[in-house]
Amino acid sequence: MAATLCVKLLPKQGWLPLTQSVRHGSKSVTRHRKPMHILKQKLMAVTRYIPPTRAAPPGAFPSQTKRVEEDHPLMKILKRDLAKVFQDHKMIAAVQNNGSNAEDMLILRNRLYKHGITVKFFPNQVMRSFLKDSVYCNMTPLIIGPTVLFVSKEPKAKEMLTTLRASPQMTLLGACVDDTLLSAQGVLSFSKLPSVTVVQGELVSGLTMLTSATASMLQRHPAHLSALLQQYVKQQSSDSKEEAT
Repeated sequence: MAATLCVKLLPKQGWLPLTQSVRHGSKSVTRHRKPMHILKQKLMAVTRYIPPTRAAPPGAFPSQTKRVEEDHPLMKILKRDLAKVFQDHKMIAAVQNNGSNAEDMLILRNRLYKHGITVKFFPNQVMRSFLKDSVYCNMTPLIIGPTVLFVSKEPKAKEMLTTLRASPQMTLLGACVDDTLLSAQGVLSFSKLPSVTVVQGELVSGLTMLTSATASMLQRHPAHLSALLQQYVKQQSSDSKEEAT
């Protein structure tokens, strides 16, 4: 009897219970962050850990120490010779050599030598090293490619240009004349100017003409001179009256 009651009261296998408990309402969520006080936020920001920057491997950057390279003894000698050339000559022209052979260069040197112009050969490295530390530093852009120097103790731009017309493989880049840097067009304009001797002759002739005119006037008769002075006084008085009116 007891076993029969237990079987009746126990639920059969595979059957759901007649009543089920269902939970209604909002679920409690406990994962929200609690608000932090402003002072604590500031303290956390100040005391935040900042990892150090990763150091670069050795050899990644060039060394800070500057290496001072001394010039070769031969370069020092060439720079000293080049400084003497700029000191002793009033005209230094930079000319580019575009494929001129030895025979053409020899003929050109002989033609220039007749006018007192000398051809100088210096390596570009030597000329650039000398020019960058001197007052002629503006000539550095002219030293490009195979470059030679035409130097003379007196400015002889006209003779140099006349000689260069017979050598089309030589191109004039610029020149330094009387410590003044000139372009190729500037050298051409300079060559068209009259020489110092001609200008001095014109000045002397003009002064001589004025002196001779004064002397001839003084050698005339005093009466003629007094008449000229009276005429000058009358002319000045008439001009003053006209200005007053």
